[in-house]
Amino acid sequence: MRIFVPSAALLAGCFCIPAAYAEPLFVSHAGNADYHSVQQAIDALPAEGGNVRIAPGVYREKVKISKSGIHIEGTGRKPEDTVIVYGDGAINVGGTARSATLDAAGDDFRLENLTIQNDYALNPANPPSQAVALSVTGDRDVVTRVRLLGAQDTLFAGKGPNGRMSRQYFSNCYIEGHVDFIFGNAKAWFRQCELHGIANQAVIYTAQSKAAPDEDSGYVFDHCRLTADPAAGYIALGRPWRPYATVVFLSAKIDAPVIGEGWREWTPGKTDTLRTSYYAEYRSFGAGANPSAREPRSHQLTDGEAARWSLSVFFGGATDWLPREPYRWKTKQR
Repeated sequence: MRIFVPSAALLAGCFCIPAAYAEPLFVSHAGNADYHSVQQAIDALPAEGGNVRIAPGVYREKVKISKSGIHIEGTGRKPEDTVIVYGDGAINVGGTARSATLDAAGDDFRLENLTIQNDYALNPANPPSQAVALSVTGDRDVVTRVRLLGAQDTLFAGKGPNGRMSRQYFSNCYIEGHVDFIFGNAKAWFRQCELHGIANQAVIYTAQSKAAPDEDSGYVFDHCRLTADPAAGYIALGRPWRPYATVVFLSAKIDAPVIGEGWREWTPGKTDTLRTSYYAEYRSFGAGANPSAREPRSHQLTDGEAARWSLSVFFGGATDWLPREPYRWKTKQR
């Protein structure tokens, strides 16, 4: 995976850390740590938010965040060094939303340099079930250099209560799963992320859920890479969870052997949501890029059409909450 290695000065310039972050709370397994669990540190922060720094290690716990202005950062050299993991499945906790290992509902949420995992599917005794690693439903949320590990429904990038606007930005992340593993109705931008399908009978990268033609919702994947385990079976770019699902891939490197059609119906033979959805690609390349064979109701964008899906246009010009400096990339293998 491509991983951005930031300097301290660059982080300060990117994230505009407010005064509330001046005194971070530290989480570690060490005996002299301020806090030994992430949730304890979150609960100790003031209502206006703050900064939590997590030492390398594995933290087996669920984390729920309702406050705004929370910034969580792993202090290891790489995202693999700091892991928050739990193993709830929707089937045993009363719903998909309740299964999330980390649930962030507050606005202006920042997450960087760590791993969030739901390991429910790794237990062979567990029946198949949705099992969310990260649920993000706030507005102006930024997730950078984070590994999201799961199986079905790994990342919920969705709106808040009552359809409240939720703009989200994911940069240089690694996201893995199999069925519908990036799902929801947020207005989300994914920049230079790797989407990896794990071994399963079917892999479906996205299940976007824009429900009405005038809903401000959609996923854009900008210069992302799509990969899959050799044992992954049927592989599709996405299927529409709701009738107006909107997903755009810009300059995607598709290494995975995606089906020629690219996109599929939610339930073939029963639903008719491809007709009203908006699925598009712009200059996809790689073994799985096959524009001439794509689903005829999907779109291959021209240069002019792709320009209408730029970052500033997508977020309506309101981009002051995004990292301010262009990323400087270094290559490192995952």
